[in-house]
Amino acid sequence: MTRLLVECTYVFEHPSANSGIQRVVRNVIQQLPAADDTVECIPVVMIDGGLYEVKSLAPLKSLKLDLIGLRVKLEQWANAFWLRHRAVERRRPFSQSHFARRVLYVGCRLTAFACFSLPMRLLGRALKGKHIPERCVPLAHRPGDQLVLLDSSWHANFFPLAEQLKREGVGIISVIYDLIPLTHPQFCDAGLVKVFNDWFDWIARTADGYVAISTTIRDQVRQEMQRRIGSQQVAQRWFDYFHLGSELDLSEADAAVDRGLLQLFETPEPVFLMVSTIEPRKNHAYLLDAFDRAWADGSRARLCIVGKIGWKCEALIDRIRQHRELNRRLFMFNSLSDKSLEHAYEHATALVFPSHVEGFGLPLVEAMQRGLPAMGSDIPVFREIGGDYMAYFDLADPQSLTDLVIGMDRNPTFPAPLSLEHWRWLTWREASAQLVERIERNLNTAQPATESQHAHCS
Repeated sequence: MTRLLVECTYVFEHPSANSGIQRVVRNVIQQLPAADDTVECIPVVMIDGGLYEVKSLAPLKSLKLDLIGLRVKLEQWANAFWLRHRAVERRRPFSQSHFARRVLYVGCRLTAFACFSLPMRLLGRALKGKHIPERCVPLAHRPGDQLVLLDSSWHANFFPLAEQLKREGVGIISVIYDLIPLTHPQFCDAGLVKVFNDWFDWIARTADGYVAISTTIRDQVRQEMQRRIGSQQVAQRWFDYFHLGSELDLSEADAAVDRGLLQLFETPEPVFLMVSTIEPRKNHAYLLDAFDRAWADGSRARLCIVGKIGWKCEALIDRIRQHRELNRRLFMFNSLSDKSLEHAYEHATALVFPSHVEGFGLPLVEAMQRGLPAMGSDIPVFREIGGDYMAYFDLADPQSLTDLVIGMDRNPTFPAPLSLEHWRWLTWREASAQLVERIERNLNTAQPATESQHAHCS
C-alpha cells in the first residue's frame, strides 16, 4: 500500500485563513478518500524538524489560551496596521512634507513595537519548546511514502526535513497553483518574487512529480523546468493536473448574512459581483474603468467588490473610497463570511472576473455551480475552465466589458453560447479523489493523464 503524506502546514497553523490556496488545501484535506488496498492518505504537518499526522485541521475547542492563535492574530493586525499607514502617508500633509512623513513613521514604529512586535516576541519566548499543538501526533515515515506538498510552502522552513525524508526513501510530489511570481513579477512583492524563485529551484531539484491545478499551469511548469534543468532531467519526472472543487465549506447555516449586503439586493437593479483579494493582478482598475463608462452611459448596473485588501493597491482603495458612486452603484465588502458570499452568489446578476493571469479562477466555478453566470478576461485558463459557458471580454479594451454590462441592462439573457442549466463541475470530494487518482496512476505507470474538460452537459 502506498501512503500519501499530504502536507498542510500553513493552513494548520493559520486555520482562519480563507483565500484561494488555503481554501483549496482545507477542502482537499477534509475530503481525502478513505484508505483502500492500494493507497492511504494521511494529512501531515512539518513543524520544528518533525513530521506529524494531523488529527484536527481546525483548532480544538479549549478553555486554554491559544498562544499560537494569538501570535497569528497579532501578525495579521500588524500587517493591517502598516497597510493603513501607507494609505495615510499618501494624504496631506504627509504627502507634501518629508518631516511630517518622518513624524508619522516614527509614531507608527513606536505604536507597532508596543502593540505588536513586543507581544509577539514575548509569545515567541513563551512558545519556545511548546510549538507542537495537541491537534497532531508524531508520524514515523517509511520508504515508499510519498510526501505531497499541497500547501503554500515557498515561505516554509521544512526543506531540510523534506530532503532528509527523500534520502530515506520518501518520494516528493509538488502541487503547483501558478507561476505568477515568475511569469508576471510586476504583480508581486519583490520579496515574494525572490522567495518563490528560490522555492521553484528547490522544487525543480527535489520533486519527483508535479501536479498543477489546470492544464495551462501544468504546461507552464514543464516549460519552466525545461529551461532550468534541461530535457534529460525533465524526462525523469512526471507532470499532471487536477481541477478544483466548488463548495464553500465555511458557510454555516445559522450564520447571519451581512446587513449591508442584504440591503444591496433588496432593489431590482442588476448587481455584478467581483470576488477576489484586492491586488494588481486582479485588475480592479480595469473593472472600475468599464463601469465608469457604463454609468456615464446611463446604466443602472451596480458593482459589488468582495475581497480582503491585499498589496500594491493603496491608490485603488483610495479611488474606491472617494468614488462618487460609492454606496450608490459601487459597493465594497472586505471581510464577508462564506454565508454572506453564498448569498451574493445566489442573488447577483453575474460574476465579473477581469484578472490578468490566474492558475485556475476558483470564484468562476463557485459562481457557475450555483447558477450565477460568469464573464471573464479572455485568458487561456478561463477558456479551459469556462469553455462556452462563459462570456469573455478584451483586457486591452474596457469598452468590451462595458458593452457586456450595458447589453445585459437591455437584455437579461446572458451572452454565452451555452446555458448554465447544463453545467456541472467537480465537488471537493471529486476533486480530492481526482488528485489522489492521478498521483497514484503516475506512480504506477508514469503515463500522462488523458486531457479532459470537467464542465460538461449533465
